Amino acid sequence: MLRLIHLGLGGWGRDWERNVLAPAERAGVIERVAAVEVDRATLSTARETLDLPEERYFTSLAEAAASVSADAVLATVPLPAHVPVALEAIGLGLHVLVEKPFAPTLAEAEQVVAAGESAGRVVMVSQNYRPYPAVRAVVDLLRGGELGPVGAVHVDFRKHITPSPSSPYGKIAQPLLEDMAIHHFDLMRLVLGREPVRVACEGWNPPGSTFAGIPAAAAAIAFDGGAVVSYRGSWVSPGPETTWAGDWRVECERGEVVWTSREGNLSLAAERVVVRPLDGPGRTLKLSTTAPAGRAGVLAALARAIDAGEDPGSSGRDNLGSIALMTAAVRAATEHRVVEVERPAIWGRSSVSAGVGGR
Repeated sequence: MLRLIHLGLGGWGRDWERNVLAPAERAGVIERVAAVEVDRATLSTARETLDLPEERYFTSLAEAAASVSADAVLATVPLPAHVPVALEAIGLGLHVLVEKPFAPTLAEAEQVVAAGESAGRVVMVSQNYRPYPAVRAVVDLLRGGELGPVGAVHVDFRKHITPSPSSPYGKIAQPLLEDMAIHHFDLMRLVLGREPVRVACEGWNPPGSTFAGIPAAAAAIAFDGGAVVSYRGSWVSPGPETTWAGDWRVECERGEVVWTSREGNLSLAAERVVVRPLDGPGRTLKLSTTAPAGRAGVLAALARAIDAGEDPGSSGRDNLGSIALMTAAVRAATEHRVVEVERPAIWGRSSVSAGVGGR
């Protein structure tokens, strides 16, 4: 059983506790040995709302690690704390699972990956859109080659939200590209099994938006092997909302795949994959729902990686490609020019495998 220290008990951290960690503990996947929150007001709220014994709460990771026997740290802290927390966890001899985006810059992400590999610790990123039934099925279908090589992919993401004054979205210059689109960029790499090479991107703040930053963007992304992805995303679209993974259309040599995924944190109702070959009738795939999905799938992959040495899928090393694409898209939108996607310095030859995803 994976002994886990959970660091960061704000709103999203408490959601992890209620909807992911508590069920995983009941299922015997993990043991929550400690919960850490540096802000005392937030810690007080957590104590009032969560089901942990009082002795498991701490105000620092170092204190928790010195007081309990643990294997790994789950970090659900704000982005500026991701890198310091990950490095501290590795320095304490712990494996680490960190929320997305992995790091503010590619160089900082590489620093964490190098530290983890040097220490022999697993570094994993919670790219929780990967382990969903539709995503798994599309990856398997495309790797199988039934429709031939991919020529183009079209992705649409639409939501309409009004961030509160205290929302972190109000503090991000590019709230779509820097926070939300990292999921879509990561899925592009997984689905194609390729890496991006260049990106053109424009962002804007539509009329009526209450965002201070840029909540909408359109991008064209060229991948090695020749496929091009067109991406349109908006936090303030008045149109019909998509699922969180978005609406996808994958055009192949001998047909297309239309799919969508992730209706919400706990629902599989929207998982759908339709295959439309050029030379025959279309069909809707029957999807397997037996494997854990979303964050539960991420947590299960972390446990397997630590216990059995399996590839965790969305490892820190793999996620460098998604960070590189995100930062290139932000640069392209900011500088209004085509930007080459930086290749991570610590990569050797890279490829993305099927299943949960990764190298």
